Amino acid sequence: MYLIPVLLMLAVPFQTSADDFVRGDCNEDGNVTIADVTCLIDYLLNNQWPGEGEPEIVTYVLNGIEINMVKVEGGTFTMGASGADTDANDNEYPAHIVTLSDYYICTTEVTQQLWRAVMGSNPSNNTGDVLCPVENVSWNMCQEFLTKLNQMTGQNFRLPTEAEWEFAARGGNKSRGYKYAGSNDIDEVAWYKENASRKTHQVAQKLPNELGLYDMSGNVREWCQDWYGSYYSTDGQVDPQGPSSSSTGRVYRGGDYFNNATYSRVTYRYGCPAGYTLSYLGLRLAL
Repeated sequence: MYLIPVLLMLAVPFQTSADDFVRGDCNEDGNVTIADVTCLIDYLLNNQWPGEGEPEIVTYVLNGIEINMVKVEGGTFTMGASGADTDANDNEYPAHIVTLSDYYICTTEVTQQLWRAVMGSNPSNNTGDVLCPVENVSWNMCQEFLTKLNQMTGQNFRLPTEAEWEFAARGGNKSRGYKYAGSNDIDEVAWYKENASRKTHQVAQKLPNELGLYDMSGNVREWCQDWYGSYYSTDGQVDPQGPSSSSTGRVYRGGDYFNNATYSRVTYRYGCPAGYTLSYLGLRLAL
């Protein structure tokens, strides 16, 4: 029972912040457990936090436009809001255990440039810079885009499931438990109401999260593949696909340039009919 405090004492010179040492909660999941001991051992031996290092990226090219897909190693995580999150809505509960297989997700949101290359037009409300994310696209339009993109590339690009989206936004197995995707300071990682001047911005201008993913907490919200459920099941799940149907429509996740920080938390979720378009709703590719 003395192992944890002894290792914490040994780790003092290596801690990235005094606050981390005082809590002993190195992975910032709200508890001091054996996982924190493992984190400290790896750091002491390798001078590197577990899971750090260069991500595995596969690049596809369409008409000179790069599509960079990061491999997300499968793992188990707690999906949904914790009781300590006073900003959480009812639909973010209950927190539940989810296990995911490996998958790939794009480092950025789909840009207007890529959408135009596939569809021949640009439906976005915020135009003038093709490196900004495409928006004003419905879930149905995204399915048409994906069909054409796959015909052009020979791949099987798709929307991420809601569970895949949240796991990636949290940083996957490299997660440090941040409130937003990559930081507890939203201005470091997101374009949102207070800093975006009510418009989209070029992708990948803010800091990435632990997996090297940009703009998951801001710029535009992102459609997921799932039907929207108004609450989660308490049961543990493996590679969940969401409800079989919904009167509300499809799920979208992530914050945006138009709304405040509450909507940018990694657990925030909402849904709307598959035919709806919003000037702050776009998409991100998965494989």
